[in-house]
Amino acid sequence: MPPRTEMEARRLSNADIPKILRETSSVLATLADNTAEIEKISDALVAAYKKGNKMVLFGNGGSAADAQHLATELLGGFTNHNRKSLPALALTTDTSALTAIGNDYVFDEVFSRQVQAMVNPGDVVIAISTSGNSRNVLKGAEMARQKNAVVVGFTGQNGGKLKDLCDLCLRVPSTDTPRIQEAHITVGHILCAIVEQAVAQPA
Repeated sequence: MPPRTEMEARRLSNADIPKILRETSSVLATLADNTAEIEKISDALVAAYKKGNKMVLFGNGGSAADAQHLATELLGGFTNHNRKSLPALALTTDTSALTAIGNDYVFDEVFSRQVQAMVNPGDVVIAISTSGNSRNVLKGAEMARQKNAVVVGFTGQNGGKLKDLCDLCLRVPSTDTPRIQEAHITVGHILCAIVEQAVAQPA
């Protein structure tokens, strides 16, 4: 999804703060009116963890940050810091792997090569792309399907090409990148809370 132009950015002022907050609230309220897909993703994650599988996430830019953030919540502790760690892996953190794959192959393969090596059947792979059309995310999702993982998409209103590669897809009802990203991390936090409560063992 294209970034806001510099001209559009300059038009914003402090007077727009309430409007932006209301836009975010509206997107989340719309999601709250239909939580069926979020519930299915939650159920898939809980089932995977109960079978000894893990969560794997990837995306670009802000979505890469979300991947790392959510993996850390399960590796560490979300609200429960007196539990054993839960296996979660962000494929966005190893700069040597990212730059080697990008240099030796093409940048489109930076996630698919890692998925090929790291993902096991039954793992839940969360592919994050606000547009749903990031080529490296699409290739990562394609490889996850080949590895017999449960493929979950986090994307925007249109879903892009990613929606067709997913078993489950969270399509945030917005075309505005910041609003989509805010919803992604909110839903991610909900999923972490549910998984932690359902499957975490005492430390």
